[in-house]
Amino acid sequence: MLPSLFISHGSPMLALQPGASGPALARLAAELPKPRVILVVSAHWESPELLLSSAAQPATWHDFGGFPAELYAVQYPAPGAPELAHQVAELLSEQGLPARLDAQRPFDHGTWVPLSLMYPDADVPVVQLSLPSRLGPAFQTRVGQALAHLRQDGVLLIGSGSITHNLGELDWRAGPEVVEPWAREFRDWIVEQLASDDETALHDYRNRAPHAARNHPSDEHLLPLYFARGAGQHFALVHQGFTLGALGMDIYRFD
Repeated sequence: MLPSLFISHGSPMLALQPGASGPALARLAAELPKPRVILVVSAHWESPELLLSSAAQPATWHDFGGFPAELYAVQYPAPGAPELAHQVAELLSEQGLPARLDAQRPFDHGTWVPLSLMYPDADVPVVQLSLPSRLGPAFQTRVGQALAHLRQDGVLLIGSGSITHNLGELDWRAGPEVVEPWAREFRDWIVEQLASDDETALHDYRNRAPHAARNHPSDEHLLPLYFARGAGQHFALVHQGFTLGALGMDIYRFD
C-alpha cells in the first residue's frame, strides 16, 4: 500500500536547481510502488469550496513571475485522470464534503515541480484537489481521512506546501547551512507533535507553536500537511533541510 506524503516544494527554481531535495524525492519515488494515479493538494490552488481537476490533459501552468526564461520552458505533460476525479468527488460527497469538477484547471507549480523530480517521465496520471484554506487544519484532516483508502488502490496522495513559508524574510544569498532559529524551532515543534500524534496541538498550531505567525503569515502552505496526515497514520521523516535561511524543505510520509 502506498503512503501519503507531505512535500515542501520550495521555490519554483527547484525544478532546475533541485539541491538536496531533488535526490531525496527521486529516492522516495524509487522506493515506492509505482502509483496508478497521483492526487495532489497544492498550496497554490486555494478556493472557497472543494474542486477537482478533471481535464484529460491538463496544461503546465507557470504561475509565477520574475524567474529565468528556461524555467518557463519546462513542461510536465502528465495526463489527467477524469475517472478518478469523479470517484474522488463521490467519496468526498459521501463524507459530507461536496466537491465540484473543474475541467479547465492546469497543473500549478506546487504539483508539477515536485512531480518533475519524482516522476520525470510524466507517465503517471495526476489529479489536483483544491485547498479551501479558510476552513483550516481540521477540515484538511477530514479530507485526508475521507480519501485514505485510495492508498490501497494504487493512488499516491500528496500534500504539497512548505513546512515554513515567510517569503518576506528569506535571505536569497544564504547557503543551506544557514538556518534562522525561529524557523528551525517551528519546524522542530511540528515534527514533535507529528511524532507524538498530538492532533489537538497540531490543529491549534497558531496558538501553540513557537513563531507560528512568523513562519506562516497565512495558512495555505502548511495546510497540505494536514491532508497528508489525515490520509495516513504512522509518521516518518524522509528529508529535512532549509534553503534561503528560512524556507523549510522537509518531506514526510504517513504509512
